[in-house]
This record gives sequence, structure tokens and C-alpha cells, in this order.
Amino acid sequence: MQKAWAVLSLILTCCMLLYLLLWENLSEQFHSKTVTISALILSRLRNTSLHIAERPIFPTEKEVSTTPIPILYKNNFTKLPEWDFEDVYLRNSEARRPTCPKSLQNTEDPKFKEAVLPDIQLWLYKNLLNITEWNRLAHFNNPFGFMEYKYNEVKRAVDLIPKPSIFLPVPENSKDGCIRCAVVGTGGILNNSKMGKEIDSHDYVFRVNGAVIQGYEEDVGNKTSVYVHTSFSMYSNIITLKKYGFNSIPLDKGIKYVMIPEGMRDFDWLQGLLQGKASNGSFKGVSPLKYFKGNFNESRFYVLHPDFLRYIRNRFMPSKQLQGRYWAIYRPTNGAFALFLAIHTCDIVDAYGFITEDHHMYSNYYYEMFKKTHVIFYINHDYGLEIKTWKELHDAGIIRLFQRN
Repeated sequence: MQKAWAVLSLILTCCMLLYLLLWENLSEQFHSKTVTISALILSRLRNTSLHIAERPIFPTEKEVSTTPIPILYKNNFTKLPEWDFEDVYLRNSEARRPTCPKSLQNTEDPKFKEAVLPDIQLWLYKNLLNITEWNRLAHFNNPFGFMEYKYNEVKRAVDLIPKPSIFLPVPENSKDGCIRCAVVGTGGILNNSKMGKEIDSHDYVFRVNGAVIQGYEEDVGNKTSVYVHTSFSMYSNIITLKKYGFNSIPLDKGIKYVMIPEGMRDFDWLQGLLQGKASNGSFKGVSPLKYFKGNFNESRFYVLHPDFLRYIRNRFMPSKQLQGRYWAIYRPTNGAFALFLAIHTCDIVDAYGFITEDHHMYSNYYYEMFKKTHVIFYINHDYGLEIKTWKELHDAGIIRLFQRN
């Protein structure tokens, strides 16, 4: 009997040792797979209250590699949530390195040098969105991330976007290797300005939104190299600005189109555009391709990355509105994003038609010849901050801001 108990005890001891060995090995594997997603889920929030629908904090081993984090909702935050990785951005090792001696990247302005990231990832395209990236970007509201969205719905559209080619090459006739750009807003300050010829003299001309040109060439020029838009601005401006002669978006030969993905409707629009069919969602039944009138080419189409948009907000335009109940509504204007895109892709940047301190002296838009309106400071933008920002960039020599006085 004693011999039998000894054998049984030995067997149980061996089983226990084998169990502990296997448990330790599995635990190490599970921990290595969950550490990244757990860090995202458990990242500390500073000065923000968050309520997430109940579910286990730690996903199963199968969920770790295949499941997005629980959806976060804007209404659960009383102000902008500040994550530990709020100021972490995707970087691009292939970013342009300018040779222009006058390049604004060579500026000595301390504030700008501290804030700017010359290698920030500008573009969103296929292969840049996977579960890991989604679980990071899902913490940020649109257009700065994918909060409230579903992974599969966004990824379907992103996977259609081809990797973009070089955005703005140095002109062949450039003797100093510099890229000179004009960014043209729609401000009434351009009305009767006679700046058209000067604007067109630049290597590249950026325009945004309702870029009305016909009949206003003397003030705003007629050349467009880059057109920056959202799906809504493209759709709505064709309807509302017909009375001003805006019958189509700019269609210049070789023009490049840059889309700001401001919401889910833009990803629905993208899917329709890149598949050559009608869109779903907000623009259900609308064919995005018709707005390009046969001028669409994937090699000249670009989509701004949410990291770039968030970087502009965080480092250059952090409005006080982000600390209030309407934090999720605020974002810089399309014109602001276009101007900062030029700052990151050009060497010398001149801005025309942007809001200035004396904006009350001019109409809201340069194409308002008869019934003039004035800027309304809606809560979704911070025009006071934009006035201050453009003036500071001008005074620091980063841009040259057109001013009448």
C-alpha cells in the first residue's frame, strides 16, 4: 500500500510540474500578444470622464489578433480626451528632403522648429490601416481618427486607395531647387485685389472648396495645380455656387486632387469613386466620378492621413473650444489644412484670401459682387485662432500673407 501511494504521489508531482511549465509558457505568449492592445485599452485619461459599455477588459487570445477595441463614443467625453499617445504620429521615412536654401524647413523660428515634423505621414492609403493602427486611431474623433466608426466599413474604402506618387516635384526650370506655392482661399479681401497674375506666377497653386474663377481671373488667377476638398464641399458647392459661375471643380491638365476625410460619408464617397460606381450612405445613389468630368486619375488623387490632420490641430491650432462641451465639433477649416499641406510640401508659400484682422472691411467671399455677406464665427471653426495663426506665421517668415493694408 505504501509503495502504491509513493507511485501515485510521484505521478501527481510530475503532472503538477508539467502543468506549471505549460501555464508559464502560455502566459508569456498571451502577454506578448495582449500587451499592445491592453496598453491602448487601459491608457490613462487625464482630466476626462469616460464611460464604456460593459465588456471584459482583457480579450481572449483569439480576439487579440482579430478584434478592434470597443467603440468609443464622443458623447461619453465632456471635453477632448487626452490620451498618453495623443501626440504620437505615423512618420514617413521617404519624406522629401528639400535642397532649396530658402526652404521654410530651414527657418530659425524656435516655435515653428519645435512644432513642425517634416516627416509626418501626409497620406492615407492601403496597407497603412490594420488592426493595430485602427486600435490607436479609434481613440480620436473625426477627422483626426476613427472614433465611433466600424473597422471593416472604413478599411473597405482605405484598401482601395493606391499608394500615391510624388506630390509636388521640383520644377524642371527651377535654378535653386525651390518649390514656390500660392494657396488661395475664398476671402473677400481678394475682391478687386488684382493679384491674379502674381498668383499664377507660382510653380503650384492650391485652391479649396468653392474655387470660383470664371470672371474673377484678374483677382484670383486661373491656374489650379492642387484642389483640396471634402466630399460635402464638392457636392454642395456645385449646387450653391452655380449663380457665381461655379459649374464644376477645377479641371486643369495634370491637376492633383486632395481629399480631407472628415467623416464616414467621405469613406462611402471614396468607395464609390475608386470603384467607379454610385456611393452609399449620405450620398446614396450619387456617382462621385461625375464631378471630375472624365478628368479623374488615381495617380493624381490623394487622401490626407488622420495623423496629419490631428498634428495640425494639436501643434498649431489647439483651440480653447476643445476644452468645452462642443469639443468634437471643432476642426481647422479646409483652407487651414490646405495651407499647412503647402507648408509641408513646398519651400516658399504665399497665402491669399485668408482671414485677417480687418476681415470686417471685406465681404465673406471674393465672388460676392452685389449681395455681400460677412464672416460668421460658427462654433465648428475658430476664426479668431486662424487670424492669429496666419499673422504669426507671416511675422515669422514661414509664409507671406496677403494683406490689403
